[in-house]
Amino acid sequence: MKKLLILLICCAFLSCNSTAQKNNKSTEVFKITKTDEEWKSQLTDMEYYVLRKAGTERSFSSPLNKNYKKGTYVCKACETPLFKSEHKYDSGSGWPSFDREIKGNVAYSTDYNIGYARTEEHCATCGGHLGHVFNDGPKDTTGKRHCINGVALKFVPE
Repeated sequence: MKKLLILLICCAFLSCNSTAQKNNKSTEVFKITKTDEEWKSQLTDMEYYVLRKAGTERSFSSPLNKNYKKGTYVCKACETPLFKSEHKYDSGSGWPSFDREIKGNVAYSTDYNIGYARTEEHCATCGGHLGHVFNDGPKDTTGKRHCINGVALKFVPE
């Protein structure tokens, strides 16, 4: 009887499926929604991988990483303005980095894909994955580092 009780308790613990660790981004409704086929026809393979499958481009591969022209960085999928050039800085990470977003245009969720919690950023209009935000940014401004996949962005010069 004791062995059965211990077995049942172990099964109960192993079968727990906490909703606190799930990313609920897939249940959000965005202003712009398209089928996978529509996204695939609009985006390159790499853009689709990053924006729609939450992938990551190779570090130091984006020409936007070293772009310091004045302008606005918009979502590659829907052209929602996301970041301003005056908030861009060289973090040394290999991805375009910003110390702040354009309020209301970037949404956040928690991502556990690599075994611990990270704050994921996605476009608030279409839900496209942009990157992650960390608390190791410039101390003299916001202290935030918005580490963004360049392939998820389009630069619009001023």
